[in-house]
Amino acid sequence: MSGKADSLKTIFFALAANFLIFVSKLAAALFTGSGAMLAEAVHSLADCGNQMLLLWGMRQARKPPSPEYPLGRGREMYFWSFLVALLLFSLGGAYSLYEGLHKLAHPAALAYPWLALGVLAFGIALEAASMRACLAEVAKVRDGRSLWRWFRESRNSELIVIFGEDLAALIGLALAALAVGATMVTGNPAYDAIGTLAIGVLLVVVAMFVAIEVKALLVGQGVEPAMHRSIYAWLNARDEIKTVFSLITMQMGQDVMVAVKAEMDFSQRADALVEKINHVEAQLRQQFPQVRWIFFEPDDAD
Repeated sequence: MSGKADSLKTIFFALAANFLIFVSKLAAALFTGSGAMLAEAVHSLADCGNQMLLLWGMRQARKPPSPEYPLGRGREMYFWSFLVALLLFSLGGAYSLYEGLHKLAHPAALAYPWLALGVLAFGIALEAASMRACLAEVAKVRDGRSLWRWFRESRNSELIVIFGEDLAALIGLALAALAVGATMVTGNPAYDAIGTLAIGVLLVVVAMFVAIEVKALLVGQGVEPAMHRSIYAWLNARDEIKTVFSLITMQMGQDVMVAVKAEMDFSQRADALVEKINHVEAQLRQQFPQVRWIFFEPDDAD
């Protein structure tokens, strides 16, 4: 069994880093006139807003079940995560593309380029620290999988979003540094504009990948494949169960819903059968703490 990632700590760490980076980038953009730097400042500001939305989503998702939401509101986290992906696409990517095209059409020389490079180095250091904190939480749940496989299989939408943001931020900062450096060496402001366009394309691509993963959760995904296999094997190994006919799981934010249809011994008394089902459910929750709702259907045929 894997550990449990602390998404809240990861979000707060990323929020603090992005706010400091935003302030430094904005100051540098105003002094230097760099389009790539301004695009990066908007990117960092959008990231701050994104993390606030994730915090709000986590708060909403913790609300208890009610008659209107009998299975709780855990999946609301997916809505806010999907919204973050759209904002990353629109505010970050689209603005960067616009700024890059504008700079190509109206090139302007950079002022204080060394200041821009210093701010970018500062930003890279902070983003690297944020990425390190994110990867530390990812490592708790990765179970030896590659980062790509974890990204595709994970059901933790907020961790997916933070990872995508941090990755885009690090690469974007590197692109901005290359753009400013090339402009300094050649004196051609077109390199700054090209760097701005590259950052825009990067943000759009990352936003699309994040949106695809979160959309699947929003539509309704089951638990991760490894966990599904573990639950199925655990049920089949129980003495109370002859055969598991079907196992349906649903990821509900941090919680999980399980529906089981299984063959059992109907020669025993009804109260004994009910007791065995209750015992299986209690042991299942103990073995898999994420499981909150269990719907158990005993049957003699599929």
